[in-house]
Amino acid sequence: MRLFAALLAIVASTTVFAHGPSRLKANETITLKASPDAVWAKVKDFTQLQSWHPAVESSTATAGSDVGSVRTLKIKGGGEVVEKLEAISDADRSLTYTAQDGGALPVSKYKSTISVKPADGGGSTVEWKGVFFRADASEHPAAGKDDEAATGTIKAVYTDGLKNLKALLDK
Repeated sequence: MRLFAALLAIVASTTVFAHGPSRLKANETITLKASPDAVWAKVKDFTQLQSWHPAVESSTATAGSDVGSVRTLKIKGGGEVVEKLEAISDADRSLTYTAQDGGALPVSKYKSTISVKPADGGGSTVEWKGVFFRADASEHPAAGKDDEAATGTIKAVYTDGLKNLKALLDK
């Protein structure tokens, strides 16, 4: 029995040290006066993120807004992000995409969904949420590639985009 307890203690202690970085999340929501259909018409075009997100200079896409389309976003101030449209639903007013690792964002294994729903009392609620890991998976990540940088950057992307979407559509 003592041998079993000792082995269990050794196994338990080594698995604690084998743990990698944690999966991170970001979730931002905003309410607009514009109708869900008007907001969805703006958001669903996978080729036109630059028309409402202030950080995006330009965008090209391989297959428009069809599932499987790959878009390359040129970021104002430099850098680019390559994303793939994984799912889109007009009925649910939602789209899901992933980003290739190694782009302008300090994240890896990034997956995001943006959805538009009717708001209580009229208008729309837009939710933008994502899951990801920090870009540097080492035990001691480099500055700017740690959990705080990853989460802070994605939250800022979502917040800036949603605020600008509201400014454009709630005129």
